[in-house]
Amino acid sequence: MAHQVDSTDTLLSYVRDVSLRDDDVLRELREETALLPGGAALQVMAEEGQLLGLLVGLVGARAVLEIGTFTGYSTLCAARALPADGTVVTCDISDRWPDVGIPYWKRAGVDDRIDLRVGDAVDTLDGLLAERGPGAFDLVFIDADKVNYRTYYEKSLALTRSGGLIVIDNTLFFGRVADPEFDDADTVAIRELNAALADDARVDMSMLVMADGITLARKR
Repeated sequence: MAHQVDSTDTLLSYVRDVSLRDDDVLRELREETALLPGGAALQVMAEEGQLLGLLVGLVGARAVLEIGTFTGYSTLCAARALPADGTVVTCDISDRWPDVGIPYWKRAGVDDRIDLRVGDAVDTLDGLLAERGPGAFDLVFIDADKVNYRTYYEKSLALTRSGGLIVIDNTLFFGRVADPEFDDADTVAIRELNAALADDARVDMSMLVMADGITLARKR
């Protein structure tokens, strides 16, 4: 029986050589983001962005919700995968970091597919539920402050259609979830969400040992 392959730098380089479909817009946004404080740690891996775009296409999404924009790399990946009349609603607590990504959205020709909402994410999600109603989104990507992950998940579930997909980033959280020595609020919040998802009969789910852990939850 095969087990999980250890991800070495050599192996990751090979995977990128044979599977990563990159271009100047994506690469330059990653490079600019990496120069920001904490940018290299906070942005999604290129492979994860490509996976997100693939998932958007697989569910036939026209409406995508993103919780946590940062510099908009994952926003760009999702928007490019949408049809011309599709929309990504992306929310962040401040416009400071999304402003970095806006020129790249324009260069890619998808800025008209992106609806940026600035403010507290819980308020934004409540507003979207009132504005659009339950089940308004085909795919939700959660990648924001960890202590509120459980709240974001529950509100996302209400906003996702049956058969739609919720993609949750950082569910392995640097490996800390498996180390009892870590009991900070962020790690505890991720652990509690992971435990809840394992027994959540409302979804079919799978945790991917990729990047910093990616959990896929399909709403039944």
